[in-house]
Amino acid sequence: MKHDTASPGAALPPRFAAWFADRGWSPRPHQLALLAHARAGRSALLIAPTGAGKTLAGFLPSLIAIAERGDPVAAPSNRVAPLPGLGPKPRPPHRGLNTLYVSPLKALAVDIARNLETPIAEMGLDITVETRTGDTPPHKRRRQKYAPPDILLTTPEQLALLLASPDAATFFRDLEALVLDELHALVTSKRGDLLALDIARLRRLAPGLRITGLSATVADPDGLRAWLVPQEPAADDPQAPRALAEIVTVKGGAPPRITILETEEHVPWAGHSARYAFPEIYRLIARHRTTLVFVNTRSQAEAVFHALWTINEDGLPIALHHGSLDRERRRKVEAAMAQNRLKAVVCTSTLDLGIDWGDVDLVIHVGAPKGASRLAQRIGRSNHRMDEPSEAVLVPANRFEVMECRAALDANYLGAQDTPPLRPGALDVLAQHVLGMACAGPFFADDLHREIASALPYRGLPRETFEKVIAFVATGGYALRSYEQFAKIRKGIDGRWRVAHPRVAQQYRLNVGTILEAPLMKVRLTSRKRSGLIGRGGRVLGEIEEYFIEHLVPGDTFLFAGETLRFETVHEQEALVTRTNAETPKVPAYAGGKFPLSTFLAAEVRAILASPERIRRLPEQVQDWLGVQQRRSLLPGPDQLLVETFPEGNRFYMVAYPFEGRLAHQTLGMLLTRRLERAGARPLGFVATDYAIGLWAIGDLGAMATTSRPSLSELFDEDMLGDDLEAWLDESFLLKRSFRGCALIAGMIDRRHPGQEKSGRQVTVSTDLIYDVLRTHEPDHILLQATRADAATGLLDIRRLGEMLSRVKGRIVHKALDRVSPLAVPVLLDIGRVPVGGDADETILAEAEDLIREAME
Repeated sequence: MKHDTASPGAALPPRFAAWFADRGWSPRPHQLALLAHARAGRSALLIAPTGAGKTLAGFLPSLIAIAERGDPVAAPSNRVAPLPGLGPKPRPPHRGLNTLYVSPLKALAVDIARNLETPIAEMGLDITVETRTGDTPPHKRRRQKYAPPDILLTTPEQLALLLASPDAATFFRDLEALVLDELHALVTSKRGDLLALDIARLRRLAPGLRITGLSATVADPDGLRAWLVPQEPAADDPQAPRALAEIVTVKGGAPPRITILETEEHVPWAGHSARYAFPEIYRLIARHRTTLVFVNTRSQAEAVFHALWTINEDGLPIALHHGSLDRERRRKVEAAMAQNRLKAVVCTSTLDLGIDWGDVDLVIHVGAPKGASRLAQRIGRSNHRMDEPSEAVLVPANRFEVMECRAALDANYLGAQDTPPLRPGALDVLAQHVLGMACAGPFFADDLHREIASALPYRGLPRETFEKVIAFVATGGYALRSYEQFAKIRKGIDGRWRVAHPRVAQQYRLNVGTILEAPLMKVRLTSRKRSGLIGRGGRVLGEIEEYFIEHLVPGDTFLFAGETLRFETVHEQEALVTRTNAETPKVPAYAGGKFPLSTFLAAEVRAILASPERIRRLPEQVQDWLGVQQRRSLLPGPDQLLVETFPEGNRFYMVAYPFEGRLAHQTLGMLLTRRLERAGARPLGFVATDYAIGLWAIGDLGAMATTSRPSLSELFDEDMLGDDLEAWLDESFLLKRSFRGCALIAGMIDRRHPGQEKSGRQVTVSTDLIYDVLRTHEPDHILLQATRADAATGLLDIRRLGEMLSRVKGRIVHKALDRVSPLAVPVLLDIGRVPVGGDADETILAEAEDLIREAME
């Protein structure tokens, strides 16, 4: 059944109808439609644009149900006695948790709680709402288990912890509704796999559970509808029809006003800083009430914030928000935004999902968005109302990004979505879940398999694979079964599986979750004493990647938390820093937050290059750049692969333009290097960007391609994804790094122990040793299977690379040039920024101005 904004729905109770009327509102049809589904006990997916009242629509059925349920308690004797240190229990024994809300962001859960307080207070409803995230104090989390609120707002990780508790059945027995916000951001990741498994358990504990999914950006509605409801096992036919939830769609909404920054400044040929635009960004901030300045990485956030403060002559209140900052610093920024005390916040993805704080009237996106759906999500933070257009300005950092921004802008007006497709559930996540269910209580394997197979990501899970996962959790696998530390569960004489020791459950609770960032180290701001010694006290500014700190020496400076800091020393796994006035600090290169170019936007950029009409819509300086490229070389067609070869200095270069994203290009570069070595070209290295790949060698790559030694069709043949890929993976460290993540998620290696935490180096050493043992003695180990699946879809992007090689077969165009082309200049400039090994370190390119002049002549 499908509803639009004109569809009828259920009527509101008088108290709720009066509340809407007092505010001059009328309930929207989609809000009433969801209410009707809820009263019928049906799960539903709501797809609605930003500002359409999705959150209220999701909670309205619960608010009404709880208000109508009432509290029948009449005598004080029915109350539960206070628990020592936990405070009084505010509800009678039978009134438990009614509604659970799950968000991908801690900040979003806090924001929703704040927004729910208004209708509850204004209607005088006896309804309690609380949050439970990683930031919630332990004493409050303990109290919530004994005295749950009516509505609990939480994250996937906290839900996993609650379900792994022996009293989970009691805690969730009264649960009626589950609301999943920003559903598209949850279902396509390992967090989504864990959440799907936990929902399968919730359905068992609360058989009448009704689920509502909320999302504004949906590429595959039926996939999300199937994700919301239990599925019949389909091991014999994975393509069998799926059960689907109801769907409510909302059309319309004011179209956004998006522009690409128009500037007289020179747009760089390469780089990602967008320094040329900082003065204009500052002027935009000054002219608007509140501006969110989005960037794609934490290091970018630090750099942009620092640059804006440097030119902030008017003393505008500008703040910084990203995931590595200390919780209290983030909360202060969030509170200041809600109170409209800030002119701007420089932020990453921590604020791009559903946040409705303050009077934001402009979004500035520094750098290309890398995806149409991501851009739509971030733009929606401006004028967060359905009937008012969001306003956004895109600031490309270089000339390739100008085309990407144009492609994203066009896609937004067309309503195009490019969220990743649903995929089979990950085996390392399944292993973690199996252990969590053992922590909750003994289980029969048959029962757990049926439960797991009802979750869409594991619908086709073969029983044989499930048994291998059980065996892994029980022994670590055949090659490791003699090591006691890998034995997490055991089978009793009653045939049920249970944890092998109570400490296993404790370890599980410390290490639950699927979010794996680089190992972090606290950054503590201290001071230098008169004696010259460094103090040990001071406040914690946040956390930074451990590998970055390891590369610093005392006296090095870097940007963090919006300040320029001097590294002093490491003490007890903390980086001690002092303030400095250094003008040229190093910038931390965070590993998280780097997005690959989406397939959709990549295709759109290729389409722009092939369309003279679309090129004429680009800024004049970019048109000139592409015009010289057309005269000097070629602008490739949408299905062509342009390969240019040319000499530069004492090296020979080959630059190809697949436009398939950095991950696929890195894999392509590794495999091409192997083939060029076999051909005797003596390659020295390569660099990959989102748009192109550049290789350089001692041998003449142009002559090799012209004389077919080997031919370009042979060089770029699809068979490189066979033996060449396997041989390279056997020699590289990439799979070891992928294995490390799988081992941590699956619980083979514990990052955290009571009272201590392993360093990143300790974890790496442990997992590298285990990886070598398994590859030698058990190559089909379940975690090695998970590792290869991760590498294929993530680090290597093999599927996308394979599709590209197939697409360009027979369509490779070679241009043998006598010097660098305009399109190749950004690639060569990137070579100077990327550390490469061997003889390539000796290759020093000419100054950028000289290179550009040569290309444009």
